[in-house]
Amino acid sequence: MSAVEKSATPAIGQAYGGGFVTGITRDPATGERHLWITAGAAHELKGAWGEFGAKIEGADSFTNSRANTEAMAAAGSELAKQVLALEIGGFTDWAIPARDVQELQYRHFKPTIEENWAGLRNGDNPQSEPVGLLYSEEDPKQTAHEAFQEGGAEAFRDTWYWSSSQRSAIYAFNMDFGAGFQHGHGKSGELRVRPVRSELIQ
Repeated sequence: MSAVEKSATPAIGQAYGGGFVTGITRDPATGERHLWITAGAAHELKGAWGEFGAKIEGADSFTNSRANTEAMAAAGSELAKQVLALEIGGFTDWAIPARDVQELQYRHFKPTIEENWAGLRNGDNPQSEPVGLLYSEEDPKQTAHEAFQEGGAEAFRDTWYWSSSQRSAIYAFNMDFGAGFQHGHGKSGELRVRPVRSELIQ
């Protein structure tokens, strides 16, 4: 895994590491801080998360996108295998974003001007830096990064995206990028994925 010096941490939205800087999480198990990078829109994929009704060991982390994706691939997920096979900007460590990493994608790259879903756990992200608070209808606003605004070259679509975080044998976490609703969806459904990779902050 690549590493970035704390003093040289690039800004949110900056082109870096094969994609665009998305935010920071801290691994609750190790305390390691990871800088997350989102791939450009040209590298989105679509497919089923995995087999409906099959619980996958090792795909339950809210922060470890790579471990989740590797567990999914080992269990036969074609979508996970496609993401792991990506090479973008010379980097080959791409993954399906874990639930709290995906939240950072929405928080910083929200494409629309729609009101947010202000309910359930939407926006709560205790592992992000700074800690992510619950969404209100008005916050977060549409991203200030023009390329990620609706209609922009890198914008997320106003639709549902998979995370790599498993909810149960039947469901995995996903997110609506129109209004920020974090939900669980049946694993056999076909949704979009925007890959990510991370670098350790030293």
